Amino acid sequence: MTLARRAHAPAALALTALAAVILSGCVAKTDAAGADALTVTSTDDSCDVSTTTATSGTLTFAVSNRSSQVTEFYLLAEDGLRIIGEVENIAPGAERTLTVVAQPGAYTTLCKPGMVGEGIGRADFTVTGDTVAATGDDAEQKEKAVDLYAAFVKDQVEQLVPAVDTFVTAYESGKDDEARAQFPRVRAYYERIEPVAESLGDLDPRIDYREVDAVAEGLDWTGFHRIEKDLWVPEKDALNADGETPAWQDWAPSTTAERAAFGDQLIADVAELNDYVHSDAFQQALDAQGVAGISNGAIALLDEVATGKITGEEDWWSGTDLSDFAANVEGSKMAFSLVEDLTAATGADGAALTKEITGRYDDLEAALAEHGSLTDGFVAYRTLTDDDKRTLTDLLNALAEPLSRLTATVLQ
Repeated sequence: MTLARRAHAPAALALTALAAVILSGCVAKTDAAGADALTVTSTDDSCDVSTTTATSGTLTFAVSNRSSQVTEFYLLAEDGLRIIGEVENIAPGAERTLTVVAQPGAYTTLCKPGMVGEGIGRADFTVTGDTVAATGDDAEQKEKAVDLYAAFVKDQVEQLVPAVDTFVTAYESGKDDEARAQFPRVRAYYERIEPVAESLGDLDPRIDYREVDAVAEGLDWTGFHRIEKDLWVPEKDALNADGETPAWQDWAPSTTAERAAFGDQLIADVAELNDYVHSDAFQQALDAQGVAGISNGAIALLDEVATGKITGEEDWWSGTDLSDFAANVEGSKMAFSLVEDLTAATGADGAALTKEITGRYDDLEAALAEHGSLTDGFVAYRTLTDDDKRTLTDLLNALAEPLSRLTATVLQ
């Protein structure tokens, strides 16, 4: 799988490092963690963990599926986004275990019956005690990083599936206010893992091409941005994203039947993406690229921002580019966090590089936060001043330079 973006489109940013290092399968040099497993019971409507606190060190979660569906169990970082460990495909009545080496900090646990959606039983989980050293050879840690990245991608697509279904239902029903409110939030799941979809031939063009790109390549224009133009009807004097063609030239709002066709196509395309990320082919592609694929994915997401979001050309009609921007940054930062420790372990230069990249992410995220958030929404891109755009561009460039050295360093 090549984590690369089509030439015209924005690429992506890398996320800040994990505040706590947790390496599943490694052996901790500590007796801090008890030998007894923590128990997790997953049902159709609950995810009960036997305790909400534990001592740092090797933790084992014994997960029993008492639901009517195949389920998953996750241990997430405090932000609820980064996956520290997960166990999936637990059949009804079956039991599986998850073992991690946990550093002191705040985490989140949840189960996901049906392996679709945001999950249930989301609860705080606290690890106390002293920082512990983890052993494990370089190959083992690299393999774990790849597995965690695969889990992150699958989780995002699993949440994308029902979110798209709800969004399409509003769009097809003519509930445009509801659909407009959902648009940036739904797209965030996709934007965090965008390079994966881009590796699948015409799937990303069907889901995410802008009008100008579809026209240039002679493709039928479908997906998010086709729906976007229906939801934000262009003004009479507006231009298309090419800056030349009048937006209303050869344009008419979609009929009810056309909306149904566009909506159903988006649902089908996202379902195809979901099938792929749960396939052996996806895991084999990640395994073949190894940690280089993860670090290159972080860089690709930064390129996504630089070539599209920062110019305001991605969400041309809605002006929700900053939401895409922020989601690209989150996905990139997640990828970076998985190889941060491997990079730092290469020596003094690697440690300095990870510190620099982390600081650059912090600076960029702080600047974005001045304009909103993914949770509460961002201001419309057109409201940014030239100084605002210049600040974001400068911070983006400041991050891109050290990030460009990430892959070569992690492979040392």
